[in-house]
Amino acid sequence: MPPNSGNSNNKKRNGETETGKINGELCIPSLIKRKRDGKQLTREEVEYFVKEVVAGQVQDVQLGAMLMAMYIRGLDYDETSYLTRSMTHSGEVLKWPAEWRGKIVDKHSTGGVGDKVSLILAPALAACGMKVPMVSGRGLCHTGGTLDKLESIPGFTVSQSHANMIKILEDVGCCIVGQTSNLVPADKIMYATRDVTSTTENIGLITSSIISKKVAESLDALVLDVKIGKGAFLKNEKDARELANRMVAAGNGSGVQTIALLTDMNSPIGMNIGNALEVAETIECLHGNGPNDLTDLVTRLGGHLLYKVNAAGSMDAAVDMVAKTLNDGSALAKFQAMMVAQGVQEELADKLCLKGADVFEYLPKAKHTYEIKCSKSGHIHSIDSMNCAIVTWKFGAGRKKAGEAINFGVGIQLKKHVGDAVNKGWFMIIFHVYHRFVANKILIMVIGHIVLQFPIRTDI
Repeated sequence: MPPNSGNSNNKKRNGETETGKINGELCIPSLIKRKRDGKQLTREEVEYFVKEVVAGQVQDVQLGAMLMAMYIRGLDYDETSYLTRSMTHSGEVLKWPAEWRGKIVDKHSTGGVGDKVSLILAPALAACGMKVPMVSGRGLCHTGGTLDKLESIPGFTVSQSHANMIKILEDVGCCIVGQTSNLVPADKIMYATRDVTSTTENIGLITSSIISKKVAESLDALVLDVKIGKGAFLKNEKDARELANRMVAAGNGSGVQTIALLTDMNSPIGMNIGNALEVAETIECLHGNGPNDLTDLVTRLGGHLLYKVNAAGSMDAAVDMVAKTLNDGSALAKFQAMMVAQGVQEELADKLCLKGADVFEYLPKAKHTYEIKCSKSGHIHSIDSMNCAIVTWKFGAGRKKAGEAINFGVGIQLKKHVGDAVNKGWFMIIFHVYHRFVANKILIMVIGHIVLQFPIRTDI
């Protein structure tokens, strides 16, 4: 029943006011009711709510109710700002040596398919003299997680203390780690509830979750890669632009120079989808041999960050700086050093980064492969990134629930991409699978959604 419909539950309890207080004291049930009824929460109310969440004083059902009220009623710019700041300061805020000021940068993606950009961009920026304390996440729904990809490298440890992060950044210039228990604990609690209450896709909640963690990293600059299309959480430009504007405002308002790029996610990024497969493609890109779309995205995102912190005199020069690190081996050297610093045996890191090495001698590998050939000739017009993600997830590359083990070796390898010409009989896709027999209906989810354009016949 809608608010103010005459339902007796809408009546005020004794002592309750329009400010969410009962007898002068803030009260969680009253805050839930205010948001449910479409009222704007004040800064005091939001701060109280977050404090009580972290203190364990909000029941699970109350947290779910409040998140659903926020999801349905929405959060305006002020409420989003209050929530972002309260979450940021709900735990530890990372501090860095003063001499690094102006060089501490990071990137965040709203989630893509085949998105291994962070694995390449962090060492490339380190090679440009930046400090990159990248706090990343695990796989979410259909999108792959940066931490899962890195953990497919034997020995790579994503759990690092603040002291270890400082040492790695001092020695290497970049690290990619998981969120610690002390970093934005409010987000960890709220996100777990959002995931099981279908309240993830809300612009205000997404903004506060992402930006609070990045502000807690004490960054100088942040670039946001906001995905649009079939394989993204946001399917249209209007919603993506709204999210980008909201995050940029929240980041800048919190003292972090923030910029957002809207990028296409209708087709997969690069040629490989799946944890170890994406690490393999990362290493190829760091050798200067990456697919054009992946290399372009890395250099554009990195270029915007370098230009933002005045490390280059123009955008073109900044993009060229990032590209140079991919071509001269300096980004690869940083990636190799980061692996060793985060627990990988030095000999293994050397072998993985050796030019021309078969990295699958050392990375997890699927037991079986299915090679699919083109049945006709033409040009590839589109590849459905969402279906590629779902199939990879069904192979075991993603989780059905938090904490579940995943299969690092499975995935999809595209032999041709959008815009490429193909001839009948050419290999188009390789499926890397754990089980010998895979249901045809699963494979068809990808094969049946690769659209070919055929040459116009002129002989009739």
